[in-house]
Amino acid sequence: MSEHGTITPEQQPEALAPVHADDEKNQLGQWTRWLIWFLRAMAVVSMLKGLYHWSAVIGIGEGPDSRFSTETIPWQTATVYFAIIDLVAAVGLWLAAVWGAVVWLTAVVSMAAVQVFFPQIYGGSWIVVVIELILLCSYLVLALQSAREHPH
Repeated sequence: MSEHGTITPEQQPEALAPVHADDEKNQLGQWTRWLIWFLRAMAVVSMLKGLYHWSAVIGIGEGPDSRFSTETIPWQTATVYFAIIDLVAAVGLWLAAVWGAVVWLTAVVSMAAVQVFFPQIYGGSWIVVVIELILLCSYLVLALQSAREHPH
């Protein structure tokens, strides 16, 4: 613009260019699209895990004698922790926000750590640990490949 707020002829084509809502989508690379789909899938999984843990906390389908109140304090603590963190991660992952991935990574590592180092809480299932590690590695590969597409 010139001193008086008018558009010079050189700036006119730029100023009058239409805005395209899907320009950002077209700039996404293939790995970034895969990463976003992966994050959305993990959001659904995290939501289901969070709802599962909340169902244990509030005793859905258990009748008058809730299993939650009869379990050990470490089991109760871990169940409440995962009920909260999984649902928070689900929201962040669905939005593809950086904080969502951080919360999800915390939940994944926490579940693996509970299974390995505290088997008395959830039974120490190595299948859960392997699945969590596969998901973690999948995320890292997708995130690194996506970052290579956008070197800024």
